[in-house]
Amino acid sequence: MKEDLNITQEWDKVFSQSEKVNHRKVTFHNRYGITLVADLYEPKHIEGKLPAIAVCGPFGAVKEQSSGLYAQTMAEKGFLTIAFDPSYTGESGGAPRYVASPDINTEDFQAAVDFLSVQENVNPDKIGIIGICGWGGMALNAAAIDTRIKATVTSTMYDMSRVNAEGYFNSMDENARYEARKSLNAQRIVDYKNGDYARAGGVVDPLPEDAPYFVKDYHDYYKTDRGYHKRSLNSNDGWNITSSLSFMNMPLLQYSNEIRNAVLMIHGEKAHSLYFSQDSFKKLTGNNKKLTVIPNASHTDLYDKTDIIPFEEITEFFQKNMI
Repeated sequence: MKEDLNITQEWDKVFSQSEKVNHRKVTFHNRYGITLVADLYEPKHIEGKLPAIAVCGPFGAVKEQSSGLYAQTMAEKGFLTIAFDPSYTGESGGAPRYVASPDINTEDFQAAVDFLSVQENVNPDKIGIIGICGWGGMALNAAAIDTRIKATVTSTMYDMSRVNAEGYFNSMDENARYEARKSLNAQRIVDYKNGDYARAGGVVDPLPEDAPYFVKDYHDYYKTDRGYHKRSLNSNDGWNITSSLSFMNMPLLQYSNEIRNAVLMIHGEKAHSLYFSQDSFKKLTGNNKKLTVIPNASHTDLYDKTDIIPFEEITEFFQKNMI
């Protein structure tokens, strides 16, 4: 099942390496036979069975960006963590490249739980996940199906099926969806004739003066030294255009109301995407669910601004609920 992969061994993250944790590359496979590549972080000088966390996102990012920062920081807090590249992206396997799927990418989280569950220094009864941006929706979807996930954190969450089917702020009606479907299915024919898949383009660059503020925020992260990475889709040519089709037709959070284990949702007060977390939180049931809104924070502030990301609250949440 193992694929031939080109795995970088040198440190090429957009954040500094911590002296408090050990780091190494690992691989594991999902049930579709795709090999995933992850950075594993483990705290130094801690022995025994550790609680573990799998981290992924943002949508169109790679593990060398925000998810790796989250994973390394949580390892400093005493957890064994992995930040993984989703199927078809980054250093992970899967062909064709640059495809997103509500099913396969949910499965990627479950495969990460498989991997963590069999590590000798991991307590398989204390495994959680963190999903950032579009992978926040995937994380909730994984929590709805995978009872092994004891606690789930979403940060600056996107519901990718909703935004693809309804547009931002529910701006698309049935007629607009129909036109989008026509365009995307026409693109399928073009791609088939060409024997390749056209890319949607990453974050716009150069930045138009009249760009919406959240596009400027994305540019400030993905197109500058702050967060640019050569393998990041958002930093470069983006997803395959036709990736949107499956998200339009397959709602991610159909059974999120049935999540019994704990969920912490974190979002910025000034984020354009706040309504995704607010509306998704309303569907959750039970007294072990919480929505934390960070004052004055934008969507991308929660990617990498460690003075804003509530790591202490996240740590306490996992410690309390991994039981």
